[in-house]
This record gives sequence, structure tokens and C-alpha cells, in this order.
Amino acid sequence: MTMITRWDPFRDMATLNSRLNQIFADYGRGNDELTSTGFVPPVDIYEDEHNVTLKVEVPGMAEKDLDIRVENNTLTVRGERRFEQEQKEENFHRIERRYGSFARSFTLPSTVDSENVQAHYVNGVLEIELAKKAEAKPKQIKVNIGQPSQGQKTIEGKSAKSAA
Repeated sequence: MTMITRWDPFRDMATLNSRLNQIFADYGRGNDELTSTGFVPPVDIYEDEHNVTLKVEVPGMAEKDLDIRVENNTLTVRGERRFEQEQKEENFHRIERRYGSFARSFTLPSTVDSENVQAHYVNGVLEIELAKKAEAKPKQIKVNIGQPSQGQKTIEGKSAKSAA
């Protein structure tokens, strides 16, 4: 006996939508594989006329657990957040914070002076300031209006302004 099934073009779309919602809901929860492999701290990078600044979020870490290096035009930030075993593991209800080692590397632009780097660690935020080279900083050029400069070219003995 053959069974006839009514075709609904939106059934597959509803199934797909449901599956995508489930995937995104599970993404933020994390799993044991991700927590055992370490973490990747978030980084904000911004630039002004004098510096390129990175702000790395690494709360709960000691300064001695952070390593910052500039080699071959690459800035590398390494560190390790250790799990403090003050309580027995069976007493924990949830462990959501990430522990382990991390390494983040950033290729520096040619405008950065890799010899002039400063780092500050305050309230769980590591701030790294990379000074720009002097030739990369913006220069303001004064424009003289109405007065020809001494080096201005003349046309047949007249200034370029009066020749026009």
C-alpha cells in the first residue's frame, strides 16, 4: 500500500532553523574539550597618531605568568592561567572559567617602532603600547595665503600668482 505525503516546502526550512538555533545555543556553553585545551583572551586593538595600543583581557593572572615579546616584526603575548585547587573537584557545581596556557601573535605594521614598547597590567587588563616611528606620525604643513614664499617659481619675472 502506497502512502501519499503532502509536500510542505516550509517544513525543511523550519527544521533547518531549529537546528541552527540549537547550534548557536550550544556554542556559548562550551564543552569539556574546549575547557581542557586552554583559552584565547579577547583583544582590542586601536590606533591614534602616536601609538598602536592592544588591550588584552586576562583577569586572575599574575604579571609573572605573562610573557610579551617582539621578534621579527611580530608581537607575541603568552601566558598561563592556573586552576587553583582550593576545594575538592567533587564540590564544584560548574566550572565555566577557562584555564591553561595561551599564545596570541600579531604582525606589526611597518609604522611601529618595535624598540619602543611599553606594557601595563591593571585590573586584569594588559595594555601594550607600541609607539609609531617619527616618520609615520602625521605632520601638519602650514599653508601661506596671499604671500608668495621665497622659493616660489616665477614666470617671466612675475610671480606665479600675478601671471594667472
